[in-house]
Amino acid sequence: MTTAHKTSTQPISHTAVKTTILTGDRATGPLHLGHYVGSLKQRVELQYTHDQTVLVADMQGLTDNANDPKKVSANILNVVADYLAVGIDPELTTICLQSQLPALAELTMYYSNVVSVARLERNPTVKTEIQSKGFGRSIPTGFLTYPISQAADITAFRATCVPVGDDQLPMLEQTNEIVRKINNLAGKEILVECEAMLSNASRLPSTDGKNKMSKSMGNAINLGASEKEIRQAVKSMYTDPNHLRIEDPGQIEGNIVFTYLDAFHPDQALVASLKEHYQAGGLGDGQTKKVLEACLLDMLSPIRQRRERYLADKGELIAVLRRGSEKARERTQKVLFDVRDVFGLNLF
Repeated sequence: MTTAHKTSTQPISHTAVKTTILTGDRATGPLHLGHYVGSLKQRVELQYTHDQTVLVADMQGLTDNANDPKKVSANILNVVADYLAVGIDPELTTICLQSQLPALAELTMYYSNVVSVARLERNPTVKTEIQSKGFGRSIPTGFLTYPISQAADITAFRATCVPVGDDQLPMLEQTNEIVRKINNLAGKEILVECEAMLSNASRLPSTDGKNKMSKSMGNAINLGASEKEIRQAVKSMYTDPNHLRIEDPGQIEGNIVFTYLDAFHPDQALVASLKEHYQAGGLGDGQTKKVLEACLLDMLSPIRQRRERYLADKGELIAVLRRGSEKARERTQKVLFDVRDVFGLNLF
């Protein structure tokens, strides 16, 4: 168990012992290339060496979508299809649905009694998200208490590692604070602290180079994007605004096309050559976009085809979720029993 009060981090290791990992996504829309670079690709690798659970967070998706619940319910199977399409294997990774694990909601209730409103409001991640969503003082209670719900998720699986980005580190620190409080009440170790598993992958920018990648803003390329959608997205990508003529030297810094080529093109020697040519002048944006377009079409075509095949059999997607949720339910109930005992609630 980690004893330091600062959330620690560890790099990805392919030789690690079977560490327990919890990761997941809110079911608020289909997954896109940002998810692939930031987490999905990593999950496919980790499932062979780690005890990994992937949680489809439908309840947390409602914290800022309660007025439009269909946005969540309609995307649950889309997210599962995305998982399977990129190579997450339900025989190696437990894929489960948050709303089907009653222990998570009950743990959230118990943990909420040891966390103050002031502490929640000081959480940098929560403060940033509240500001970005324009809630003002009309913050849904569920959204404000999101870190407590996340702590319930993590501790219910006794996860020791959680793959996150830098912006989520305050969430893990708050989780570990809750763990220490519960253990202090128990007088022994009931829950385990977690560490952040940071990926070396850089965050993928949106296609417009301005805002956070979002389906609703039209600046993301979904894993299930059609060929037409991919071409349109690449065509609209932000490049060097001062590169007005082909013969002009161009800047690759902040040029979204080259950022995506760095992230996805299998021939990095070719990408390096394109960068050199572009910086020297004589290479047009249209040409670099054609290279990227071909790369993304080639990469996403098999993912899209697998995704369509999975969505054509929604019964099997539900079966995958049911099997994973049954396994996870048994696991999380054991932790719930221990926490109930701390509060003297196991009367019968």
